[in-house]
Amino acid sequence: MKKKIIVTGLLFAALVFTKMNAQINLGDKAIGALQKGVTSFTLTNADAAALSKEAVRKLDSTNEVAGPNDGYTLRLNRVFGKYTSGEGYTLNYKVYKLKEVNAFATADGSVRVYSGLMDIMDDNELLAVIGHEIGHVANNDTRDAMRAAYQKEALIDGASSQSVKISTVTDSQLGKIGSAMVDSKFSRKQEAEADLFAYNFMKKHGYDVNAEESAFRILAKMSEGSQASFLDQMMSSHPDSAKRADDAKKRAEKDGLYKPYVQQKIDNTVPVAKKTTTTTKKATTTKKTTTTAKKK
Repeated sequence: MKKKIIVTGLLFAALVFTKMNAQINLGDKAIGALQKGVTSFTLTNADAAALSKEAVRKLDSTNEVAGPNDGYTLRLNRVFGKYTSGEGYTLNYKVYKLKEVNAFATADGSVRVYSGLMDIMDDNELLAVIGHEIGHVANNDTRDAMRAAYQKEALIDGASSQSVKISTVTDSQLGKIGSAMVDSKFSRKQEAEADLFAYNFMKKHGYDVNAEESAFRILAKMSEGSQASFLDQMMSSHPDSAKRADDAKKRAEKDGLYKPYVQQKIDNTVPVAKKTTTTTKKATTTKKTTTTAKKK
């Protein structure tokens, strides 16, 4: 009898959940809701990508996104815009105009870079950080992070059992899931593998791999100073920056590529169009003198 009451309660929760307002349809690839106490469930790449796409859309609507002609957008496109796809994923980039030092990527291939990060890192250092975030996508870490985020929010909202499939997620839930994605914490193994992905990416495409060490040195130094508050999000999800900088240095030394990195100029302004110099040629008029022979 007690078991019957529990099952009935779960079914009631499912009905309440599917009738909530401000719902967004995720289509046929719906995510299975979780029963309290269930610690794992099947979440395909397609499921994670579908939910991530909607959650990122929610994040985009609540943050100031740099426009297509903004200096930050132009720089990001110049530095990384040509890398739009990899094995099993497609990438899209946007800049959030926020002073926080952060960047993240999600299971659908959305990459979001904060302007605060672009203010302190040059192009090569930015490549290392973004390459790291893309490594989490390539390694399916973002799918696992979405699973954790969804599980957390589903439990908070009292969703139904794992066996019940739902086709909607509320607008409120998307906001919570989006925030959870930004704050996702990966394991040391996942972080190390993403670092290696970034290093190999830079090496493959001929970039200065020493910029990876430099990027982590910057984060480690800032975390100790007055600007530490800007790093709360990134440092909480990307710990041990000093150690990771040491690991990046060792990789470069092993490959015989190490040399101290010197940061290049950082420019997030809109390029000034070059003025076209018009040379005006003065027309030279040659006066012809006609001699009229006088007839005798």
